[in-house]
Amino acid sequence: MADIRPFAAFRPAPDLARRVASPPYDVLSSDEARVLAADEPLSFLHVNKAEIDLERGASEQEIHDRSAANLQRMIDEGVLIQDAAPAFYVYALTMDGRVQYGLAAGCSVDEVENGIIKKHEHTRRDKEDDRARHMQRLGVNVGPVLFTYRADRTVRNIVERVRAAEPDVDFTAVDGVGHTLWVVSDPSDVKALQDAFAQIPALYVADGHHRTAAACRTRAFFRDRNPEHTGDEPYNFFLAVLFPDDELRLMGYHRVVADLNGLSPADFLAAVAEVMDVEPTDAPEPQDHHRWGMYLEGRWHRVSARPGTFPADDPVRSLDAAVLQELVLEPILGIGDPRQDPRIDFVGGSRGAAELERRCREDMAVAFAFAPASVDQIMAVADAEAVMPPKSTWFEPKLRSGLLVRSLTD
Repeated sequence: MADIRPFAAFRPAPDLARRVASPPYDVLSSDEARVLAADEPLSFLHVNKAEIDLERGASEQEIHDRSAANLQRMIDEGVLIQDAAPAFYVYALTMDGRVQYGLAAGCSVDEVENGIIKKHEHTRRDKEDDRARHMQRLGVNVGPVLFTYRADRTVRNIVERVRAAEPDVDFTAVDGVGHTLWVVSDPSDVKALQDAFAQIPALYVADGHHRTAAACRTRAFFRDRNPEHTGDEPYNFFLAVLFPDDELRLMGYHRVVADLNGLSPADFLAAVAEVMDVEPTDAPEPQDHHRWGMYLEGRWHRVSARPGTFPADDPVRSLDAAVLQELVLEPILGIGDPRQDPRIDFVGGSRGAAELERRCREDMAVAFAFAPASVDQIMAVADAEAVMPPKSTWFEPKLRSGLLVRSLTD
């Protein structure tokens, strides 16, 4: 049922790929991006975060205009070269010796709107606005969405055969993550992959809900300006990399809170012990659900939810983020809306327990370390047409921007 389309990517020459490829636009602040790209004129950050080339305070329109100019310059100078024929692209990520293989393709806006592509997060209108206008101004997808699907043997067999050949691009980024691409342009392979995905009942947005929403709005933008719209134009599809569910890696998405809501540390610990089991621990980051590491006054504690204190059969309210919110964060710490409350912050990825301890030494009162959410949990929430609590999932490694740029107009 999943309709995927090949596309002729703009991509860097293999010897330039390491210099061009950049982190996604939303994992770096503007200041961090300025530092990272300061000595690298080929960095794709000049396209997906073009404010780094302008005076602080530049308008959104000025930023998007500079993005478009920088992209065109990279094409004109041969930094990005468009492939001669439409293709799929096998994209491998290697981190800590572990490899996951995805397929880059154009995915259908129609399938977002009819529920074949399933979501598990709310989006913010202001973030949608920025990405949609950026996409419309440039006329390309500059960064892929991360999708997952229930692993399929036919797809895996094709991918395994493709990756047996020499890759077209292979490099290790400065963060130690390997990025490898194989171009899949043989018509028989392209058709075989399309036929295989046509049998897959659903795709799931894992990371990139705002880019997905922006793609839907961009399709409407171009459709409304095209009196001969057919539904097959490139703007009806958007760039995603699809990974089987058994290869994705999630990491914990932790919480830190600035104060104890007027309680002393002893009183706060006693309040937590009334609703959860609490014991000292030397293993800060839990490996199973409904347990957390809690760092308070220089010590780690293991806190565990008691059976019956949360609805175990509810795919949303049984999530670790929801359980902690309902039992501790809201009633004890007074965090009513974690999306809006400035007293709470979030720490994701490999920084882990050391970063939580640092934050508590510097500006926070208590930290909670989470076990990673699972892909099964994500799928269960999406299948129920529900949404996960904010900051529930952290995928790592991240796809790089600039390795594959997909045109919306040709």
